[in-house]
Amino acid sequence: MHPLTPVRSGHVVIGVDTHKHLHVAAALDTIGGVTAHLTVPNEQAGFAALAAWATEQGHIVAFGIEGTGSYGQALASYLRRHGCRVVEVNRPDRRMRRLKGKSDAVDAENAARAVLAGFATAEPKSADGTAEAIRRLKIAADTAVKARSAAMITIKTLLVHADENLRTACEELGHKALCAKLARLRQGEPVDPDTAARVALRSLARRWLDLDTEATAMQAQIDTLVEQAAPQLLTPFGIGTDTAAEVLIAFGDNPERIRSEAAFAKLAGVCPIPAGSGKTDGRHRLYRGGNRQLNAALYRVVLTRMRFHEPTRAYVERRTTEGKSKKEIIRCLKRYLAREIFHLLNPTPNTPQPSS
Repeated sequence: MHPLTPVRSGHVVIGVDTHKHLHVAAALDTIGGVTAHLTVPNEQAGFAALAAWATEQGHIVAFGIEGTGSYGQALASYLRRHGCRVVEVNRPDRRMRRLKGKSDAVDAENAARAVLAGFATAEPKSADGTAEAIRRLKIAADTAVKARSAAMITIKTLLVHADENLRTACEELGHKALCAKLARLRQGEPVDPDTAARVALRSLARRWLDLDTEATAMQAQIDTLVEQAAPQLLTPFGIGTDTAAEVLIAFGDNPERIRSEAAFAKLAGVCPIPAGSGKTDGRHRLYRGGNRQLNAALYRVVLTRMRFHEPTRAYVERRTTEGKSKKEIIRCLKRYLAREIFHLLNPTPNTPQPSS
């Protein structure tokens, strides 16, 4: 063998950079560097071609895939069903990307290197069960609620400049009654500002009513799925179906991928991480990553408990007398809540439950 001929181990890691229409893959030998590249369409035939090509490169250690929750979701699901190990890879560090440049092939190589170096270890969601169904319904429900709020803000803005009789008649009405009244306005030719305002208000009110019906129907379907999938999540004080839905979405349909309560706390963004150096060694700060929707849901539960839950109120009073600030107390309560939720979904014998 020539001394410059690269040695191959026979084991490869496949990195994949995913896109809407095409996926680019790179095969990385565990000791010999990049061996090959492949571009396939984002469809079942492309997935099969990618799997066959990867087998030809050697013994597959793992597939490192970017975007397993978006463009790479179908590919990750296909590979997992065919017995392959799939690792979720985050986007490369921006500083390194600026230094090394960017292309689809380079990104695929970086994905493989992240798996090989042990930087990427997370198992992606399987996205094949109730949690994924809840996630998709919640997307529709959330966008309907957002559009409904925008419609109501616009209605209130237009009412400020409407004629006095209409404005006075609508002042004391709630949102639904207001829209029901405006939806019945007679429609005429918008030849002057007052008539045009009535036409616009009638249209916006009907839009609000339609969106309200849609959001209510979506939420009812979400509530049903949550109650069927994890009724135990609805038992603790302050946790409703909306919070339970966020928890189930974060866990996914393969909750065993979250192996400890500390891992779940990091996923929820409520764990401390080291932030010390020199004389400040030993200090910690709150982790700012993780699932921010889940973090916000935990925050809402904590605020509810701080107002109405007697054991939590007693805890807040005790910690306040110890000199803790309100922000620090909320951080502690969110961590306790994350622990409580984790053990509700992953019950283990002889595990004490938090009393806060």
